[in-house]
Amino acid sequence: MPDKKPEWFDEKKADNFTSIIRKGVETEESSQQLVKKGRFQKKSPSLPDLNVLEEGILKGERSLLARAITLIESNAEHHFRHAQELLQKLLPHSGNSLRIGITGVPGAGKSTFIESFGTFLCDSELKVAVLAVDPSSSLSGGSILGDKTRMEQLSRNPLAFIRPSPSAGKLGGVHRKTRETMLLCEAAGFDVILVETVGVGQSEVIVRDMVDFFMLLTLTGAGDELQGMKKGIMELADAVIVNKADGINKKLAEKTKAEYDRILHFLQPATKGWQTKAYTCSSTLNEGIREIWEMISRFEENTKKSGVFEERRRLQTKEWIHSMIMDQLQFSFFYDPDVKPLLPRIENEVIAGNRTVTSAVEELFNVYSKK
Repeated sequence: MPDKKPEWFDEKKADNFTSIIRKGVETEESSQQLVKKGRFQKKSPSLPDLNVLEEGILKGERSLLARAITLIESNAEHHFRHAQELLQKLLPHSGNSLRIGITGVPGAGKSTFIESFGTFLCDSELKVAVLAVDPSSSLSGGSILGDKTRMEQLSRNPLAFIRPSPSAGKLGGVHRKTRETMLLCEAAGFDVILVETVGVGQSEVIVRDMVDFFMLLTLTGAGDELQGMKKGIMELADAVIVNKADGINKKLAEKTKAEYDRILHFLQPATKGWQTKAYTCSSTLNEGIREIWEMISRFEENTKKSGVFEERRRLQTKEWIHSMIMDQLQFSFFYDPDVKPLLPRIENEVIAGNRTVTSAVEELFNVYSKK
């Protein structure tokens, strides 16, 4: 069979065209009729054995703890139910850790402080878990999750466990995932749980409602800083830590500490019976770290003796129930089979100015409530 050119071949420009069509070589296999196979379907991975996870977590095995946290963070419905069963098994073994929340202005050195503070606690033969709440992007949904790489020394310590987690996701978000991760860490025998908020904003209020002690890290030069800092964040703190108090910066740090103390004196304390004060430390030189832990230990002793400690935990559990109800209602509404297809049309009508927002919301809720 002679070589063929494509239909659009220009005979006048034969020298500029090298492509040809040739008949393929037939074999026995190619002459056989191909059997049409079914569509490939990815096999669903089997769910982890709850008894194995429970036993491993109670023994403090970090690999199984990490696997259980991954199960908790999953948004898949079957993972959600499986995770709740695991939590029910481990619930009697939780609640024995001291929960400490840490936030701070950008550049305050939160990761450096946590590594220094966590290493000090590990040297005191305490098991430490670090949970970093990393806000996910509202555009891409992604998170950086870089805290573990910034705590190299602490991440290698056998008494420490670091878990950066994204805050995005349905079925509870930060409220559920971080709280339930704390319960798993407590069941694994960790004495202190450090919850770090990455970024400034609503995450401070959320973390304040799930920890026993809440500290705010800041830098020297409080004059300009205090102008831009919200009074609400100051009122959440049980202690204000002026970090990087070393070298030529040490005198300025002491001055900043005094300024904070004057302001905190006029603010309502975050915890009943406890006066919030400012402290200085140097995370790089490990100065002031012991004093901060001694102060936190006094806080725990005083609040447990007065009953404030247990009362706060009871109120936090109640708040957790309410936040979960709100999250479940929101999830149920937006994913309702009648509301979901109707919502885009209603939104377009409002955006076009053809109806009011109130009437649009009322129609959506009427559709949702007629079940």
